[in-house]
Amino acid sequence: MNIFSICTLCGGLAFFLFGMHVMSKSLEKIAGGKLEAALKKMTSNPFKSLALGAGITIAVQSSSAMTVMLVGLVNSGIMKLEQTVGVIMGSNIGTTLTAWLLSTAGIKSDNVLISMLKPENFAPIVALIGIIMIMMSKKKKRQDIGTIMVGFSVLMYGMEQMKDAVSPLAEMEGFTKLLTAFENPLLSVTFGALFTGVIQSSAASVGILQALSLTGTISYRMAIPIIMGQNIGTCVTALLSSIGVSKNAKRVSVVHMLFNFIGTIICLTIFYGLNTIIHFSFVDKPIGAVEIAAIHSIFNIVTTLILLPFTDQLVKLANRIIPNTLEKETHVLLDKRLISTPPLAVSQCRERTVEMAAGAKDALQEALTAMFDINEKAVQSVEEKEQMLDEMEDRLSTFLLELSSVSLTDSDSRIVTELLHCISDFERISDHAINMIEIGQEMKQSGQEFSANAKADFSTLFAALIEISEMTVTSFSEENTATAFKVEPLEEVIDDLTKTIRDKHIARLRKGECRPELGVYLSDLLINCERVSDHCSNIAVSIIQISKSNMNSHNYLSGLKAERSPQFIKSYAAYGKKYRLAAE
Repeated sequence: MNIFSICTLCGGLAFFLFGMHVMSKSLEKIAGGKLEAALKKMTSNPFKSLALGAGITIAVQSSSAMTVMLVGLVNSGIMKLEQTVGVIMGSNIGTTLTAWLLSTAGIKSDNVLISMLKPENFAPIVALIGIIMIMMSKKKKRQDIGTIMVGFSVLMYGMEQMKDAVSPLAEMEGFTKLLTAFENPLLSVTFGALFTGVIQSSAASVGILQALSLTGTISYRMAIPIIMGQNIGTCVTALLSSIGVSKNAKRVSVVHMLFNFIGTIICLTIFYGLNTIIHFSFVDKPIGAVEIAAIHSIFNIVTTLILLPFTDQLVKLANRIIPNTLEKETHVLLDKRLISTPPLAVSQCRERTVEMAAGAKDALQEALTAMFDINEKAVQSVEEKEQMLDEMEDRLSTFLLELSSVSLTDSDSRIVTELLHCISDFERISDHAINMIEIGQEMKQSGQEFSANAKADFSTLFAALIEISEMTVTSFSEENTATAFKVEPLEEVIDDLTKTIRDKHIARLRKGECRPELGVYLSDLLINCERVSDHCSNIAVSIIQISKSNMNSHNYLSGLKAERSPQFIKSYAAYGKKYRLAAE
């Protein structure tokens, strides 16, 4: 083996890692919101958690990425530590699929169909199909599928490069002598863990071991502890990701480490214990790529079966290793680690925006309810909600702007744009709620009070505002365009109400039935009511826009008001009748 073989090995590893990266990122995009849908089904049932972990890891092709995702979710307070244990176990099983795909490199047969299963034979065809899909298709999803195919082909090409680079090692006496050192199981475990920790990919380290096995110089005795060590080494990524997170999030990576450490100790004890008694005949025989994949799967499945009944004990042990302190744990709104999985990050941003929507609606309703009966408790409650929404809007907008800079699917990109518009509108609704309750405070302090007729008119207007806010939040939370379409007719009715209330006030002034100084309060209150309904309209348009991606919001509103469809006219008339002001 010369310097050129080493260069080929490094190049093969580079192609392998790049192909894995490209393939996993595109798989995440294809999975889209399905990741979030799967996480929402998370229950205390460990078997469902196990299946979920395996499924998501197969989808993203990385147990490390799965664990980093869990650290971010726990740090954000979205998941509990107990929920992650089964998912971690499942992710270890899911990651073994890569080894099975790579094992096809060792296929030897004169049969044409069987030979086509070898990467060097089918990878070029897969790559060509992928390139055609990327270049010819206009649909983003098909382009992503093409990218997956190209990434897979590059990965397999890298595997072939590594196999060719290490093939001369079989004839090197020095290499054979070096391998004798790995007959010590502790040394083999340590080597597997360190090597995997350095390249931060158990799939890559297993792939290199499979490539070496094709030289016929790796025995079962050497390979088994190395494979177990590789599972320990893959925890390095999770440990690095747990820097600067809450104690509970740190415990996720500790559980991951404990699972692999305990599993390695148990499996090594069982294997070498049985070997001492039975004396397995295969331990000194050469191991193949398929056998490595099988041992990788068996180790993770057996470890899971042994430790699955002891998930509570793993959590308790993690709590002992990282004990609680007197300081209260705080969660971040959205952990930036989630950006590494864009579909999940987009879904979580939407969840937080739904919380904002509910907070804005509650703040508005509390302000309107207390408007003519001001009390300090109501004022404080609205102020707290407004402050919370300010902070959420600031953090969410920052997170969404960072998220928009990464590669997103067309659907996720539209959702991010929608959310950036909506969070501003929800925050402004809470601002207007504060403005309105402050107007009520000022009136109370100055001894001013609206007439009975004016209060009755405002009660009608407030009822319309409560309904439009509820419709807006419902349509946003449930992504219900049918409800969103009803917002604009009610918004126009509210505009009519504010105009009529203003005209009636002027009429009362002329008759001397109302004091002039109340005009300022009335005008400010009406302006805030109008602004609230305008923001509700903006949100409804965004919801409709996301369902019709090619629609322009300005053109929609202009066309809606110009055309006056029968449905619009019917809704407008119904709301007009429902919120009719009493004649004076």
